[in-house]
Amino acid sequence: MAEALERCVGDVDRFAHEVWGRRFRVHESPGGGFDDLLSLDDVDELLTRHSLRSPAFRLVRDGRTLPLSECTRTTRIGGTAVTGVADPARILAAIEDGATLVLQGLHRYWPPLVDFCRELELELGHPCQVNAYVTPPGAQGLRPHVDTHDVFVLQAFGTKSWQVWRTSEAGTDDVENVELRPGTALYLPTGTRHAARAQHAVSGHLTVGIHPTRWRDLIEAVVARLLDDPVWEAPLPVRYHRSRDTVADELGRHLKQVGAQLMTADPAEPVERRVERFLTSRAPMLRGGLSDRLRVSAPEDSDRLRRRPGAVCELRAGEGGVLRLLLGDRELRVPDRLEPVIREILARETFVVRDLADRLDRDSRLVLVRRLVREGLLEVVDA
Repeated sequence: MAEALERCVGDVDRFAHEVWGRRFRVHESPGGGFDDLLSLDDVDELLTRHSLRSPAFRLVRDGRTLPLSECTRTTRIGGTAVTGVADPARILAAIEDGATLVLQGLHRYWPPLVDFCRELELELGHPCQVNAYVTPPGAQGLRPHVDTHDVFVLQAFGTKSWQVWRTSEAGTDDVENVELRPGTALYLPTGTRHAARAQHAVSGHLTVGIHPTRWRDLIEAVVARLLDDPVWEAPLPVRYHRSRDTVADELGRHLKQVGAQLMTADPAEPVERRVERFLTSRAPMLRGGLSDRLRVSAPEDSDRLRRRPGAVCELRAGEGGVLRLLLGDRELRVPDRLEPVIREILARETFVVRDLADRLDRDSRLVLVRRLVREGLLEVVDA
């Protein structure tokens, strides 16, 4: 599961303990480039054959986003007018004239990046998104700026020169020039000022935006729960603006009360809620799901199944004899008596339905595997 992260950082443990959230870092991937995730030919196909629609793309020139009217058209599907559809001819002309093409949200629809992003965010524990930037020779897209989230820059094809600002021990801003070649990965913590400079050949890189959960988020969750107490809904006194000292004294007593409650709050509870939220709000991974559903509408004991690649399943005990399955994009509740058989399914690389005969009768095991296929946890393996 660490392969995607290893491609970005190399030594995962060192990155986690010495780099994450602290400083920028350049990593040269020994396994080659990132063009398996997006190549120049892939960009050409997306642009010319997939009828992209805004906001899945935009064009930027000298730091300015070009108006949609310069690169889109209106078409019709059935009897419905569809606006904002990419006009390949005008987009190609704009790129030739120096505009940078930005492909947005590729983690949602481009298969190699759907899989890569799922693996990366499950290893990091933080949601990820992917945009691509394709810049023609001699052009520059965005001006120096900072991002409000962490970033991996993965050079897919061509080269690009970057400037990265960092604050020195003396408190001055130093600029470091970084040359990205195919296979180079650049990590930028939140707030790192950076800019890409013009190059002599076409360049394409992937920007993986990482939206980290921060300590502030957990602390705010604890405080928000304490403030749900109706006592804090009482209004300030009439004419409080003329009794500032009295109100300040009362506020001080309230703050001490809240502080005492914070000291006794259970820290495990907000952490678990955040983990469960992460493990039930990922994008669904259902490639092949239509075929699987049709094939298991009447499952047989001889059917072979396996866990779907990228599928998530973590078990939690529920109340009233319920077992909760966190499936990445949702939560599934089943009777807790099924826990041993579900753990057996998760432990096997593949299995035949009849392998579950020691734990479930025929009708019960057929019902279970049909449900797990429909929920996206399992897929049918061709014989």
